[in-house]
Amino acid sequence: MTYCIGILLDEGVVLASDSRTNAGIDRVSTFRKMFTFDKPDERFFALLTAGNLSLTQGVISLLSEWLNNDNPEQDLFATHSMFGAARIVGSALREVHKIDAGYLQQHDVDFSASFILAGQIRGGPLRLFMIYDAGNFIEALGETSYFQIGEVKYGKPILDRIIERGTSITDAVKCALISFDSTMRSNVSVGPPIDLLVCRRDKLKPDLALRLEGTDPYLTSIRDAWGSAIHKAFKENIPNPDWNL
Repeated sequence: MTYCIGILLDEGVVLASDSRTNAGIDRVSTFRKMFTFDKPDERFFALLTAGNLSLTQGVISLLSEWLNNDNPEQDLFATHSMFGAARIVGSALREVHKIDAGYLQQHDVDFSASFILAGQIRGGPLRLFMIYDAGNFIEALGETSYFQIGEVKYGKPILDRIIERGTSITDAVKCALISFDSTMRSNVSVGPPIDLLVCRRDKLKPDLALRLEGTDPYLTSIRDAWGSAIHKAFKENIPNPDWNL
């Protein structure tokens, strides 16, 4: 299982992904699920992946092969907009489906994937997209400030309560990691290391890109402080019902 978050803010974008995959309880592995493509001072793209690992790796490999071919319908470095970049990722996903899906379906292998794409091209806006298994996509517009893929349900409540476009990058990072802590506590198939990336608007390069291991001091402090805060709020701040219990 996988969990990834992309958060679009007035200040910039915050992205996070776990790195655990499993094919049964005795086959747990670590694979990166965050990938970047950039030309310094010209364009920057970050892609988060969830789903069948061979499919997502195939898409990343195909996108890499298409780089610098000067075809704006395939080359992330030649496209003129983030909309075009989202179409390129969708096209790569369809191409890998076309080649491999039929064979894997014959063996009852789940062959689905989804992606979060964030980035900016010089002169254009910072944008965030979610790309579905069919290669179609939606954009974070209006009140939509974040996308999740993978195991989304456990980490969603804190995002819904905290995240809005005006949220600071610092608070968004903290909220994203609490969302991961909630997910990892309830689903052991999501786990560290956690890859974290922050990119401010118009910088066209990451301000922060790091990998947090399970023993990272800040992750540990998040886990301890959040657990204690929930227990304290439950015991001290939530009124008891008036019913005769």
